[in-house]
Amino acid sequence: MRRLLQFASLALAVATVGAAQAQLAPRKVEALHYGDTLFEFFQDKHFDALTGLMVSQHFDRVKPHDDHAEVLRGGLLLSYGLHKEASEVFARLIESSAPPPVRDRAWYHLAKIRYQRGLTDQAADALARVERPLPAPLEEDRQLLAAQLLMARADYAGAAALLAALPPKASLVARYNLGVALVKAGDVDKGSALLDQIGQQPAFDEEQRALRDRANVALGFAALQNQKPADSRRYLQRVRLDGLSSNKALLGFGWAAAELGEPKTALAPWQELVRRPISDPAVLEARIAMPYALAEIGAAGQALDGYQDAVTQFEGERKALDQSIAAIRDGVLIEGLIANNPRGGMGWYGSLDKVPEPRKMPHGGHLTAVLAGHEFQEAFKNLRDLIFLGGNLEGWRDKLVVYKDMLANRRQAFAERLPQVRDKAGALQLPKVQERRDALAEELKKAEAETDVLAFADPKQRDALARVEAGHATLGQADPDGKDAELAIARERLRRVQGALTWQLTQTYPERLWSAHKALKVADAELAQALTRDANLVRAAEEEPKRFEKFAERIAALEQRIAGLVPRVAALHKEQQGQLQDFAVAELESQKERLEVYAQQARLAIAQLHDRAQLAQSRNATPGGSDAPR
Repeated sequence: MRRLLQFASLALAVATVGAAQAQLAPRKVEALHYGDTLFEFFQDKHFDALTGLMVSQHFDRVKPHDDHAEVLRGGLLLSYGLHKEASEVFARLIESSAPPPVRDRAWYHLAKIRYQRGLTDQAADALARVERPLPAPLEEDRQLLAAQLLMARADYAGAAALLAALPPKASLVARYNLGVALVKAGDVDKGSALLDQIGQQPAFDEEQRALRDRANVALGFAALQNQKPADSRRYLQRVRLDGLSSNKALLGFGWAAAELGEPKTALAPWQELVRRPISDPAVLEARIAMPYALAEIGAAGQALDGYQDAVTQFEGERKALDQSIAAIRDGVLIEGLIANNPRGGMGWYGSLDKVPEPRKMPHGGHLTAVLAGHEFQEAFKNLRDLIFLGGNLEGWRDKLVVYKDMLANRRQAFAERLPQVRDKAGALQLPKVQERRDALAEELKKAEAETDVLAFADPKQRDALARVEAGHATLGQADPDGKDAELAIARERLRRVQGALTWQLTQTYPERLWSAHKALKVADAELAQALTRDANLVRAAEEEPKRFEKFAERIAALEQRIAGLVPRVAALHKEQQGQLQDFAVAELESQKERLEVYAQQARLAIAQLHDRAQLAQSRNATPGGSDAPR
């Protein structure tokens, strides 16, 4: 399960970034909104990543990452079990002009998740659509997935041929699967040799050590079935005492010793095994195997005590199982799992590795097999998704109340401010301002056409020109004939002053004409803005109430939709929780049945021991002892 989740995580990560880092250089994220989606995704906030991505795609904000964004969206949809929607996404990618590597990764990703969901036929169909080798290390994973699909169809020969074609440095998982496929395909010698090689090689992490133990256990029990107890003991000696396979290895080692006629040797691993939690099937079997060995070495009294102790232990375990079943039906298991395994969002990530507290679930060891089951893991993930969706709906229900208040406040503010803004706009008298502007523009046009330098005189210059004109008029009245010499000098001075003013105005005419045009353009721009604002004001007065109504209708529709979804999610939550509890109860009921089988065997062994003891007593009581005629 752990390896499968690692593969799924790797597939999705590669699908989002575009290619494996081993072959392609990191690609720069050019769209801010796509980068925001990746930020949420790599924090395992998959629901936020998906909703944010869909909004960004709606507004066309993820270019030039459209194809990779679609692959990511399809993967996130798959993580929620939405295979139909995800398949539509991948089909569009394939039918569009998406690059072949993107299409191949899309199909591989779809095949991986379908396999995880147990849809082997659909997974095989998707994997068959991958046209080219994938970037490393995905290519080896693709071949391994193809082999697993073949083994799921019992085509072990085909799986073995596919795995045998992998490079010599293929992963330990691939080699282990090759060994299993060879054995099941009938090539026992070659498959056993490969498993034997895996069982002896150094391991560098827990996963490799676990696979090495599994290989040795498989070899050991296969040797037992083939009546080769010496080989079985040799294989099982390699298994760690504290690994996941240790209980089964101890049990098999004891039976191998018993087959070799060494019951005393068998006692050692079985004595170690009976000290371990009784919830493990191997421990249960060791409870009756150990007195069997004692009986074989002639310790009948100890064997009888061992069988009776086993019956007592089985009865106590049966009562404990009944308590666990009752607690599960009361909801203690699910509530404890949710409390001890929190997760903030939706999706396939999030481990389930903590059982409820002992004071709430006193016999949590019974749940090991349940929690490890893929079916239970998937069902529990769906339950947590429903819990998240229920909380999300409740959150949106509260948000809609806030949005309704915000909308009411905006309506009130709009109704209060609209008259005030209209009054201010009316005070500007924009039509008169437009008329004044047109008049000024006409004057400027005329002055420019006539090169009227006096039209651009400033107030000081106009005052000076007026004084010159007044001086000429005064001199004209005082000396109409122009014969007075002193007045003639004054008249000459006025002419020079007037000439200087005219020269000054002529020199500054181009600059002042340009400034006048510039000022007119600024006035035009500001007037246009004022007219636009006035038009927007008129339009807002008509359209804003309609927008408010649309928002109100949208809020009401969402309220109605949420009101319908909340009870539906609650019903699905209850149904899913019931399904989980049924899974757990079914597993514990099977444990009870197994206990009853072992208990019956122990009682039968007790009866046989009593029969032997009575027979021995009767023989001793007969004259002549055991030599008496029968």
